[in-house]
Formats: sequence, structure tokens, C-alpha cells
Amino acid sequence: MFFDSGTVLVRTVVVGTLAYLALVALLRLAGKRTLSKWNAFDLVVTVAFGSTLATALLSKDTSLAQGVVAFALLVGLQWVITRLSVRYGVFQRWVKAEPRLLSLRGQLRHDALRAERVSESEVRAAVRAHGSTALEDIEAVVLETDGTFSVIGQRGSSASAMSDVQGYCQ
Repeated sequence: MFFDSGTVLVRTVVVGTLAYLALVALLRLAGKRTLSKWNAFDLVVTVAFGSTLATALLSKDTSLAQGVVAFALLVGLQWVITRLSVRYGVFQRWVKAEPRLLSLRGQLRHDALRAERVSESEVRAAVRAHGSTALEDIEAVVLETDGTFSVIGQRGSSASAMSDVQGYCQ
């Protein structure tokens, strides 16, 4: 009722440890980008890692070697996709969303809020987390590609970091 045999438990411990070590090694080899802040593509890959690890751990029909090959395949595909997205803008637009301007010079952009499904209170919370009490004192609030908010306090002499933000004009 609690377990079939001690062999199954030992297999789970051994395969789990080895699969975990293999996954960590592959992620380290793949580089920091594999573990960066998530966009939708990264979330899918991470869920696939978890599913693969669970299958390798718990399925008697899946060998450790198959699990490691599946990890390597996912890491390799992640590497190829990110490499292509760095080289080709069209590919990057397919994989990642663009940052979106939610507020400019204290004025909320309600069309952008609706399109991104963000509430006014979430924008105000981001401004407070930035350490400001007045939305009017903020140059811009941007919804980044990974779903985080960037709050730009005051406009400097150049707004070059805002050049790729949809809807921002100097």
C-alpha cells in the first residue's frame, strides 16, 4: 500500500540524484540566459524540464539516459532559440513580447492597461515599490517582456533606454 518494494525507492533516490545532477550540469553549460527572468517561452521550457524530471524519476519505462537526453534536447533547443532571437529581430519578436508603456509623465495609458490586462492599482503599487508616492513625479511605467514593471523616476538628458518601448516618444 505505501510502496511496492524497497527497490523502487532506491531507484527513485539514485535516478533522482543523477537526473538532478545532470540537469544542473546542463543548465550551467547552457549559460545564464537559460535561467534568466522568464518570458512565455522560458516558462514553457521550465515546465518541460519539470515534467521530464518527474517522468525520469517516477516512470519505470523511462531510463536515466532517456531523461538526460531529453534534458539535453530541451537545453539545446533553448540555446538555439535564444541564439536566433539575438541574431534576427523577426525571430525575437516571435519569441518575446515587446515592452509596453503603461504610464507616461503621470498619465495612465488606459488602452495599454486594457491590452496588457493590468489594473491601475498594479501600476500604483509598482510606483510605491519604486519609492515614490506620486504617479505625477514618474516619467514612465513600463511593463517589461518578462511581466515585471520598470518605473523610470525622472527623464535624463537622453531617453535611449526607452527606444524599444512601444508608445514612448521623447
